[in-house]
Amino acid sequence: MLDTFKIVFSVSGVETYLFVPPLVAFVISFFTSMAGVSGAFLIMPFQMSVLGFTSPSVSSTNFLYNIVGTPGGILRYIREQRMVWPLAACITMGTLPGVLLGYYFRVIYLPDPRVFKLFVGVVLLYIGIRLFQGITKIKTFPSSPETQPSFSVSNVTWNIRRMEFDFSGKRVSFSIPALASLTFVVGIIGGVYGIGGGAIIAPFCVSILNIPVYAVAGPALFGTFITSVAGVIFYSTIPINNGQTVPPDWLLGILFGIGGLLGMYFGAKCQRYVPEHLIKLILGIIMVLVAGRYIIQFL
Repeated sequence: MLDTFKIVFSVSGVETYLFVPPLVAFVISFFTSMAGVSGAFLIMPFQMSVLGFTSPSVSSTNFLYNIVGTPGGILRYIREQRMVWPLAACITMGTLPGVLLGYYFRVIYLPDPRVFKLFVGVVLLYIGIRLFQGITKIKTFPSSPETQPSFSVSNVTWNIRRMEFDFSGKRVSFSIPALASLTFVVGIIGGVYGIGGGAIIAPFCVSILNIPVYAVAGPALFGTFITSVAGVIFYSTIPINNGQTVPPDWLLGILFGIGGLLGMYFGAKCQRYVPEHLIKLILGIIMVLVAGRYIIQFL
């Protein structure tokens, strides 16, 4: 009876059950969205290692997943007044040009699946280490909703040098030039990987700029959405090798995105009830395990 739901996707050649992509995406994005991450960094290894989708189109398919999936989490953060719009704008403006350069690097220098898996492994390992390093700096909140401080962002001020806002009873302040430089580099990596950069920028913002993960989650997801739109456009319209483009597997990406849309919405809704250190610990462990597997395979 299950064979009735089995399908072969025309672009990627992937053969799997119709319900597998949205189910996997829901589970992954439910947890990752709590840290301001769309889950694309884990959807990618699933596509490559489980579904056997390793061509450059897998990166654009990952971007498509972000486009469909991230609005659920973004809308939730907006409703809860946790969207720091100047921070979201800064992240987006920095990563957009990087995504274009990342596309060229992916298609020209990393078409080999084995080498690309090594790249993915190194990126995941770095993100995981950064998350582990930040766990000891986290201030935990009581799990009871009645005793929790306010999770909304207020009194946002910014200029060309610094941005500041009030969150959870304290003033958060960080350098705009530092964030802009960081997001450009992150955009290149995200453009190669197909994750939009949110998975990388969120840990950096938390561990280096000391921005609370509860405040950076919304802006990181928003930046991921905008850069993913650009990523799909770049991969679908700009010819590189022999005049060919590498558009996404549209049906596969949309199915992943539907699961991600629901997972991110409910993940964002439940975030305030889950300790920040637990969110980072779970993500860090998963990243390091997947990274180790890819790096060992290459060696």
